[in-house]
Amino acid sequence: MRKLAGTDLEIETMDPEICRRARLARDSRFDGQFFTAVKTTGIYCRPICPARTPKEENVTYFDSAIQAANQGYRPCLRCRPDSAPASFAWKGTDTTLERALRLIDDGALIDDSVTELSNQLGIGPRYLNKLFQARLGASPKQYAQYQQLLFAKSLLQQTRLPVAEVALAAGFGSVRRFNDFFVTALQLTPSELRRRGGGSAPAGLSLFLSYRPPYDWDALRDFLGTRLIPELEWCSTDRYGRTFHWPSADGAVLHGRFTARHRPARCGFEVSVALDRPGALLPIVRNIRRLLDLDADIARIDAQLAQIPGFGNRLRPGLRLPGIWDPFEAGVRAILGQQVSVAAARRLVTTLVRKIGPAQGDRQRFPSAWEMASACTEGNGLDFLKMPGKRRDTLKRFAEFYARHPRAPEPEQWLSVKGIGPWTVNYARMRGLGDSDVWLGSDLGVQRTLERQGLTVDPQLASPWRSYLTFQIWSLA
Repeated sequence: MRKLAGTDLEIETMDPEICRRARLARDSRFDGQFFTAVKTTGIYCRPICPARTPKEENVTYFDSAIQAANQGYRPCLRCRPDSAPASFAWKGTDTTLERALRLIDDGALIDDSVTELSNQLGIGPRYLNKLFQARLGASPKQYAQYQQLLFAKSLLQQTRLPVAEVALAAGFGSVRRFNDFFVTALQLTPSELRRRGGGSAPAGLSLFLSYRPPYDWDALRDFLGTRLIPELEWCSTDRYGRTFHWPSADGAVLHGRFTARHRPARCGFEVSVALDRPGALLPIVRNIRRLLDLDADIARIDAQLAQIPGFGNRLRPGLRLPGIWDPFEAGVRAILGQQVSVAAARRLVTTLVRKIGPAQGDRQRFPSAWEMASACTEGNGLDFLKMPGKRRDTLKRFAEFYARHPRAPEPEQWLSVKGIGPWTVNYARMRGLGDSDVWLGSDLGVQRTLERQGLTVDPQLASPWRSYLTFQIWSLA
């Protein structure tokens, strides 16, 4: 650990000897946790790069891709650093910077200015810039643009999208600005990059998304499968998919669907995405990564959980957090799942989607807050849901509360809605936002499993991975 000058931030720094051993072994568990820059070529790579291994005296290590770029290095065209799993946003940050990174990764600076982002965070633009400069050596806007650039590079190499559509999908406002930024950062044009990539990209929009092993796909698939809504989702031995909607910069809403096919030999998923019209794809892909929990440093998480007394021999390696598309859907599912079985909750969600979920091709999508609030005021409202009236009223108040807010309210704000308590908020944080540090100790399933297993655990020993401890205990049921 080291403290950054002028701040209260402490960050972790990779041991150069660990980096050396990892890159020589091409250890995929370290993929995305650091990058190797080669002084003689001016290129930076992932530790799993298949190219000839450079001599140690010719390399230097960086915690992030943008740090390597700031030192004048270009991303490798062979190992594609843009495809590496991301590091956890909280790594080496305080909660403000963590939230800022999450919002930017979700496309905040595609739609808004740095000032608007700062206002959303409750701090000034100068302080936000200071945090980014201290941790990443770049401004918030530079960080956002470089993430957009790497995503555009990935689209150019992995898809057949025209350059103009790549620029739009990556969040650039104009093709000219995209071309200028691309040439400045990579010293070649988008068309030249596509020619150098060689080979032919598959038809349609398909990307390969990597993770760090181990990855317990069976557990994640089965968890999603037992809660699957047939009109909304699909699942089979090696794949999962669903419909979705996403707000776009012009105020409209993008509608689409994705299917993720597990490729364990390559430590990743082939993900196909279909949208009803061109739009910013970067935040959508980020959300798919969160839903499948592809960026977890799972070896580190498992190692910490294994140290909890009485728990080590019960650990299920590679267990991930199965996500839900957005916090609103997670909140609705949590309310419908209160005090009922998983099967009963699934029936209620299925009924809700069938009754008021808008059609999307041969499927339906989950209703938005506005659509659900509108349904509550028409006819018999939500009377088709066979559940206690108080819980229906809670669902109505929740939808109306969400619809009144132009920006999605943080789950902690939901507590002002009558009928919503800490369990619902924490469940939505864990599955709707991918929060790694949620302990659902009040959950009846957790309590019964601990009692049946004869276990007493101190959840603080699992922090900041208490969400994973919660799922590990659920997996013992």
